[in-house]
Amino acid sequence: MKKLTLISLLTLTACVTINIYFPAAAAEKVADEIIKDIQDNDKIPQTPKSTTPEPKSEASELKLGFFRLIDKAIALAISSAEAAEADLSIDSPEIRQLTASMEKRFSALRSFYTSGAIGLRADGLLAARDLASVALKDRNQVNKLVAAENVDRQALYQAIANANGHPDWVTQIKSTFSARWISNAKSGWWYQSSGGWKQK
Repeated sequence: MKKLTLISLLTLTACVTINIYFPAAAAEKVADEIIKDIQDNDKIPQTPKSTTPEPKSEASELKLGFFRLIDKAIALAISSAEAAEADLSIDSPEIRQLTASMEKRFSALRSFYTSGAIGLRADGLLAARDLASVALKDRNQVNKLVAAENVDRQALYQAIANANGHPDWVTQIKSTFSARWISNAKSGWWYQSSGGWKQK
């Protein structure tokens, strides 16, 4: 009887599957981080703070040790499945290469965003919105920049999905980025909404 119960228990535990759901909040955070890195490529270097360590009292050392102990206890209490679900990796050579390419291209795209020549489509890709506002000699360049940016954006979504071991997440990642591109658009830029163009 005990053997039968043990076998039944093992069979039941073997049938348990862990469903990993798309981490939407983590995807939004990652999208915002990547978009801000791309669009804020005029970063001002910050002055490093003084590296001289402040003297610590014995009481502050004890408090610090106590808080570290609590932090470790909380980290142990969170299951590994929950931790994996809440995180989304964006560290791969392909992702770094794509974001660097997009960052470099943004300096050329910025004036076209500002003039309204290009805008963000509802799906988060770029579109040549008003080529009449661009000098004739520059129109071909605008079309090439838009096409190259769209190729990189599509590749980025797939690279993020692949880096996280879920190539099937690409549609959800694209959808998340679509909303975040529009949300992170600067004032005066154009975006599609309900089939028409609106200015932010």
